[in-house]
Amino acid sequence: MNAVIGGFAALVAVIAVGWIVGRAGILGPGAGGVLSRLSYFVATPALLLLTLAKADPAELVSAALVATAGSALLSALLYAALARWRWRSAPAALAVGGLASGYVNAGNLGVPIAAYVLGDASFVAPVLLFQVLVMAPIGLAVLAGSQPAGDAPARWRLLTQPLRTPVVVGCGLGVLVAATGLKLPPLVLQPIELTAALAVPAALLAYGMSLHGAPRPASGDGASRVWLAVALKTLAQPALAYALGRWAAGLSGVALLAVTVTSALPTAQNVFVYASSYDRDTLLARDTVLLTTVLSVPVLVGLAVLLGGT
Repeated sequence: MNAVIGGFAALVAVIAVGWIVGRAGILGPGAGGVLSRLSYFVATPALLLLTLAKADPAELVSAALVATAGSALLSALLYAALARWRWRSAPAALAVGGLASGYVNAGNLGVPIAAYVLGDASFVAPVLLFQVLVMAPIGLAVLAGSQPAGDAPARWRLLTQPLRTPVVVGCGLGVLVAATGLKLPPLVLQPIELTAALAVPAALLAYGMSLHGAPRPASGDGASRVWLAVALKTLAQPALAYALGRWAAGLSGVALLAVTVTSALPTAQNVFVYASSYDRDTLLARDTVLLTTVLSVPVLVGLAVLLGGT
């Protein structure tokens, strides 16, 4: 329980520093965007490479994937269907909202919680792999295709967009290293580790800077869409994960707790980074990240209490 609270406290502290930096104007008006692009294009791929390179390939494809991947996908599809029916949202808005509804913070929050609460950091590997190899490429391809006519990529470039996405490249290299058992020499590994260390703080600082001068979360015309994403992410996704894990995958005990807790993690800051990189629905992404981060604390603690003894 202390690990859950401690993990959130660390996130909030760095976000607060970003807000202070943005308020003081120390780095200039465009610094938040620069930090987001630094995290997205450079540091996050390095972090994913390291994370997946250390994972057991057998753990990446397991019964748990039915629950974690299934709940993430269903949450995203539920948002897309409801938002399209209710608000006639454009594809880019559906992509951002779908990611916000199902893309969990498996990296900087999921890994420590899995390690300290569940006793094994590899519990987050299946959902991390699914997100960066399936959810992120699909969402990014939609966002790339939503650019103005003059900036829109050719059809062949759109089809190959997932293969050229930085996070997918980093993930693919990590899986390749894990599958082959390759040991990276220190001369190669150390620069990657230094670069990867930038991913989480850069994303959190950029997110904190975006909060300065911003309106109250979930206010204005987009409030209903934000609350839909928050409800799906905070309540529906862990419920779906529990149901799929127990009755579809036949999980119990720690394994069932793991998929439920993993799916109850808040929306990842990566969703904000993706949205801001393409300048599409950044407010929706920002507000959902903020609200799910706050609301998931009692949900995670409650799940640990209720399911910890099963």
